[in-house]
Amino acid sequence: MSIRTALENRLNRIQNNEKGFTLIELLVVVIIIGILAAIAVPVFLGQQAQAQNSAAISDLATAKVAVVSSLVSSPNGPSPAAAGAAPTALTDLGFPASVAIINGGRTFCLQATSASGTVFSVGSGAAGPTASACTVVP
Repeated sequence: MSIRTALENRLNRIQNNEKGFTLIELLVVVIIIGILAAIAVPVFLGQQAQAQNSAAISDLATAKVAVVSSLVSSPNGPSPAAAGAAPTALTDLGFPASVAIINGGRTFCLQATSASGTVFSVGSGAAGPTASACTVVP
């Protein structure tokens, strides 16, 4: 069948008020939607991990402000966990359990683990959170 005959048949169907889509047209639409979904899902998952990391960084920055503010009333700084114990969490101050004091005193180090598993830390002398763990000072 030539292109001309196919176009004439299509024109006749339109003029005869035949409505609807052909199977090929529907398959093309489904394929296009599938391609768009295949592109969008990985992008969405990447954005989700980035948002989880941003939440951990935000929690750390806010926790640093809270700990520095507490230095006014307690000049020796926050207390870390005892040697060999789990890090001290800041949940009593309203922070998630993922934010913890690793090193105490005036040269403190706070650490947080995002929901995506990335570890961030911020110290008393640091400008902002970095994607690394605190080094434990004995």
